[in-house]
Amino acid sequence: MIFIIDIEREGVLRMSNHQKETFQNIPQKGFFGHPRGLFTLFFTEFWERFSYYGMRAILIYYLYTEVTKGGLGFDQTTANSIMAVYGSLVYMSGIIGGWIADRLLGTANTVFYGGVLIMFGHILLSFPGSVPAFFISMFLIIIGTGLLKPNVSSVVGDLYSPEDTRRDSGFSIFYMGINLGGFLAPIIVGTVGQTYNYHLGFSLAAIGMLFGLLTYLATRKKNLGSAGRTVPNPLTPAERKMVFGRIGIGVLVIAAIFGYSIFMGWMTIKLFTMIVSCLGILIPLIYFIVMFKSSKTTSDERSRLTAYIPLFVASMMFWAIQEQGANILATYADKRTHLEFLGVQLHSSWFQSLNPLFIVVLAPVFAWIWMRLGNRQPSTPTKFSLGLILAGLSFVVMIFPAYINGTESLANPMWLVLSFLIVVLGELCLSPVGLSATSKLAPAAFSAQTMSLWFLSNASAQAINAQIVRFYSVDTEIAYFGIIGGVSILLGIILMLLSPKIQKFMKGVN
Repeated sequence: MIFIIDIEREGVLRMSNHQKETFQNIPQKGFFGHPRGLFTLFFTEFWERFSYYGMRAILIYYLYTEVTKGGLGFDQTTANSIMAVYGSLVYMSGIIGGWIADRLLGTANTVFYGGVLIMFGHILLSFPGSVPAFFISMFLIIIGTGLLKPNVSSVVGDLYSPEDTRRDSGFSIFYMGINLGGFLAPIIVGTVGQTYNYHLGFSLAAIGMLFGLLTYLATRKKNLGSAGRTVPNPLTPAERKMVFGRIGIGVLVIAAIFGYSIFMGWMTIKLFTMIVSCLGILIPLIYFIVMFKSSKTTSDERSRLTAYIPLFVASMMFWAIQEQGANILATYADKRTHLEFLGVQLHSSWFQSLNPLFIVVLAPVFAWIWMRLGNRQPSTPTKFSLGLILAGLSFVVMIFPAYINGTESLANPMWLVLSFLIVVLGELCLSPVGLSATSKLAPAAFSAQTMSLWFLSNASAQAINAQIVRFYSVDTEIAYFGIIGGVSILLGIILMLLSPKIQKFMKGVN
């Protein structure tokens, strides 16, 4: 979760050129000493994250629950793959949202239309429907999240002048809204969805997004002024005609191919999953090739890009484990965990609240540790290696319940709590550091593209996960957690050993 925020924050910093033209007409007081617009964006994003994480908390269960019990009746393997593909496409769609904001609508309008699409996606889920209706709702949510998520934080940046010392504090407050929404949603939506029915839970997610939109509409004009209204790099009339023509033709061709493939029975869920998995590998590869071959990239910048490759691979490995909290570990919580602790009846969806909870508690601790260490803190590659090792350990610990008691008995819920805690420790070692490293190692001519590349490391991880999760079952549980966890630990150790060499390629970047 912290990964998303950091990426978006960097995007804010890159847009500081037109912030000076907008912040003058924004009320600079009114929300805990911050611009009044922070209230608007705080609650807009709180409700958006509430809807997103609430829906995600019960989505995996909705997918594999029998039709007679209110689900769609997919087998667990297919359900886990769908969740991975969904997560991958959500991250990929952010590229579209950034382009639309920069060239067509501006960030403020793009945020609004993204919220509308998300709400309608949740509304569609709230009605009992067919598998096609489910995929339509996922399409709406994916595109809507791609429009809203990369841009809402950019509007936060527009509230402040580039020199405003309140900026960091403002983002901290905004970040708390995100994590608060992410923490509460699985508890509320998950409880309703699993106690009564999934569609009622999805309805709460839709209502959450509606509250966010109403907050945005009611306070936007008064609190935000012209923040986010400017289109940074608008299309010229000639460009608009050409781009729209090409997009229209492309959409029609793709729709025709997909439609015909579905009609002929060729386009199965398995094939679509494979296509997304291939895109998850090909898109970053193309990014790297273009930057390496460009005449605008200097020799020192090529050296830094070379250093960035193992960091990117490490990031993919980390997110491949971290993101399985929403499918494999969610399934484990539902099927393999004793859902009672100290006399309290638990819901499997509640475990999705652990990530934002641990981040809120531990992020200040890590910030304090790095500040205290100063120049003595580990290097960037070393921090990445620690993140990988911790991610691997979060899977390794999941071996013990089956090893001690076998797969026939239910596991103590504290094993899952421990797993989520360990992976969050790894996330705090790798995610904020990775964003900083990306901004410093990026070629000057490709700074934005390199940030998109970092964004895609998560998309690539989940695209690969779509294939990996197929190997999970109760029978393969020990081998699954052990092999993936062991590979991550091994890569972490290799990365740590290579850290001095990687630092040389970084050409003075720490």
